[in-house]
Amino acid sequence: MALTLIESAKLSQDMLKRGVIEEYAKNSAALEILPFIEVAGNSFAYNREGTLPNIDFREVNKGYTESSGTVNNQTANLAIMGGDVDVDRFIAQTRSNINDQRAIQIQLKTKALAKFFDKNFIDGDVAVNPLGFDGLNKLTTEIVSAGENGNPLTLTMLDELLDAVDGGPNALFMSKEMRRQVKALIQQHNGYIENEYDAFGRPVMTYGGVPIRIIGDGILGFDETQGTSTDTGSIYALRIDEADGVAGITNGGVNTEDLGELQEKPAYRTRIEFYAGLVVQNSKSSARLKGVQKFS
Repeated sequence: MALTLIESAKLSQDMLKRGVIEEYAKNSAALEILPFIEVAGNSFAYNREGTLPNIDFREVNKGYTESSGTVNNQTANLAIMGGDVDVDRFIAQTRSNINDQRAIQIQLKTKALAKFFDKNFIDGDVAVNPLGFDGLNKLTTEIVSAGENGNPLTLTMLDELLDAVDGGPNALFMSKEMRRQVKALIQQHNGYIENEYDAFGRPVMTYGGVPIRIIGDGILGFDETQGTSTDTGSIYALRIDEADGVAGITNGGVNTEDLGELQEKPAYRTRIEFYAGLVVQNSKSSARLKGVQKFS
C-alpha cells in the first residue's frame, strides 16, 4: 500500500523522524500529496499502456480479426538524496537556552531537501545527472501547446490541459506567477472562490474543481523557450494515483539518524536521507501546457 509522507509520519514512533517527515511535506507541494510506492530493491519495473487492441463488429458465423494491445516496459531507479547536519558541541551547549540549535539546523536542512525534491520532481533528468531521477519534464508525453511562439494564457488552454489527462487530473502544478495569471482569468470570467484547504489548513485555489499546487521559487518560472519567445512558462496537470497514475517510489521512506558526537571533531551529526524516484504509470496521467506567456 502506498502512503503519502504525511500519512507515514502519523505511523512513525520516532519523534525525530516524524518531525522531519512533516516538515518535508509541509515545504513541498509535491511531497504533501504524492503517494509513495514501497519497492523492494533499488528499482521499480512497471508497464505503461501503449496502443489499444482493435474492436469491431462481426457477421453471423464469421470470426473477428485478432488484434492485441501493446505495453511499454518501464523501469525507474531509486535515487539517494539527503545530507548531514553538524552542530558544534559548543553551540549546542551554549546557545540552546532559547532555541534548540540542532533542531533549527535540522529544520533548515529538511526545508532545503523539500525544495531539492520539487526541483527534480519537475526538471530531474538522469541524462544530465545519473545520480538523480527523471522528473515530469522528461516523463510527460502529453503536450498542449500555447502556440508556436507562445501566447498568453486562456481558459480554453486550461480546459484543453484538463482534457488531456485520462479520467481528469486531481492536481495542477505551477509557479506563483502562473497562479496569479490563472486567478486573474477566473476573476474576469466567473469569479474566484478559494474553498479548498491543504493538509496543513492552508487555503488552496482550484480551477475546474482541481486543486492548484505551487512549486517553489525558481521552478516553472517564465524562463522557458517556445519558438521565438524566451520568457514562457508551463503548467502540469496530473492524475496522482498509486495504481495507474503519477506516484513516487521509495524504499523505507525518509530516514533520519542521530549519529551523535563525531570522532574527528566535537560536533553532533544528524543524517537525513530519502531513497526516492518518480513514475508516470499511464502516459495520459500527466499532461503539460507549455509556451504560456506573461500577461503584458
